[in-house]
Amino acid sequence: MMSKLRKIGSELLILAGVIVFSLAARSAIADHYYIPSESMEYSLLVGDRVFVDKRAYGLRLPFTNIELFEGRSPERGEIVVFDSPENGVRLIKRVVAVGGDRVEVSGGKLLINGESLLSATSADLEIFGERQALLNLEAGGGPDMKPEIVPEGTVMVMGDNRGNSRDSRAFGFISVDDIYGRAIRLYYRRGKGFSWSPI
Repeated sequence: MMSKLRKIGSELLILAGVIVFSLAARSAIADHYYIPSESMEYSLLVGDRVFVDKRAYGLRLPFTNIELFEGRSPERGEIVVFDSPENGVRLIKRVVAVGGDRVEVSGGKLLINGESLLSATSADLEIFGERQALLNLEAGGGPDMKPEIVPEGTVMVMGDNRGNSRDSRAFGFISVDDIYGRAIRLYYRRGKGFSWSPI
């Protein structure tokens, strides 16, 4: 009887270890995110699921915001996950400007350091170096923004659905330290099923 109890105890201990390890990995290394709104159309649709790399901008101690290793800074065009400074709701948006950039928004379209990001071939496609965003302007461009310099250590975030996104135009710039991770892959597309597409 005693040996059976020891065996059960040992198995429960292993199971608890696996659970703690899994939760720690999800907290500090990688996670997933379910797209709850239309704010990132057309890149991400309601019901899509994305894989989030939590090491992209530094490694944190699991279950805390204590940074163990500093990572690189977010770049324009990357899609990031963070908590809203207004109400703590977890959001997913695109980084459109970084520290030192002079940013302006007119009709939902960006000017960075005085230059438009629009593609020469499409009035709704913005180019961020190697990344691009096909904008959804069906609901208009949302609030305009007069030229402003993004402070160092912060980024400006916006949804690709410019007229249907509550973003930095409403709640201001986001500290780089408050970003949980970078969405790097779309692993489930609503209506199509599983995939592994870069975003």
